[in-house]
Amino acid sequence: MPNPLLHQISVAGSVATSTLAAWRGTSIVKAAVQPEQLLKLYDMEGCPHCRRVREALTALGLDAQIYPCPTGGKRFRAQAQRAGGKQQFPLLVDPNTNTTMYESADIVDYLFRTYAGRVTPSAYRPGKFGALLGSLASAARGVRGTQVRSAQHPRKPLELWSFESSPYSRLVRERLTELELPYVLHNIGKEQFADMGPAVMRVKPGPYTPLPGGRREKLLAQLGRIQVPYLEDPNTGTKMYESSDIIEYLEHQYAR
Repeated sequence: MPNPLLHQISVAGSVATSTLAAWRGTSIVKAAVQPEQLLKLYDMEGCPHCRRVREALTALGLDAQIYPCPTGGKRFRAQAQRAGGKQQFPLLVDPNTNTTMYESADIVDYLFRTYAGRVTPSAYRPGKFGALLGSLASAARGVRGTQVRSAQHPRKPLELWSFESSPYSRLVRERLTELELPYVLHNIGKEQFADMGPAVMRVKPGPYTPLPGGRREKLLAQLGRIQVPYLEDPNTGTKMYESSDIIEYLEHQYAR
């Protein structure tokens, strides 16, 4: 059973990361049509450059297959090198356009241009102090989401419903990275004012109604509830909410 106090301290650090990152990756900027094939992102959760790409994925509501590549990792780093020629992250592979590219700013521009038909919004461009704030945002979490740990590998990728700035979701993504557990990232950024605030304490009072036609409406119909993080593990049939419970499950099921 995880220590509740330590978990809340981790949540506080994660809130600091989102705050320093200006809470980018919270809301949908323009909902993109999901491409026929999943985008592939070779990624390290604690890397500020990788975070920039994941923020853009949330802003566009794009799903992606995440291949965690922590420092010292041996599962996907060689695969990334074969795909792009070097072990540098983030690395985006888009099988829909036969595109393989490095550099977070270039990837973000590509995503907005290709899937939103527009230039990158100013908030998602690297600003004068962007690199410094990005590094400080990562420093708030120490080495979490950067260092490999021994784990057994699942036969099928896990699936995680999340949005980038969610402090609780970040804790789960960190653990997935450390254990080198591949997962499909389903981005369900906030689509309207009524979505703002935690699931149990939204800003707008009264019954919650998702945006008609949005991703959250579909998820609510599917699950009967909108809350992140939400994890499904097709290897065991496990489906669960609550970051502390998910982390405990990952430790018990996969950590060695």
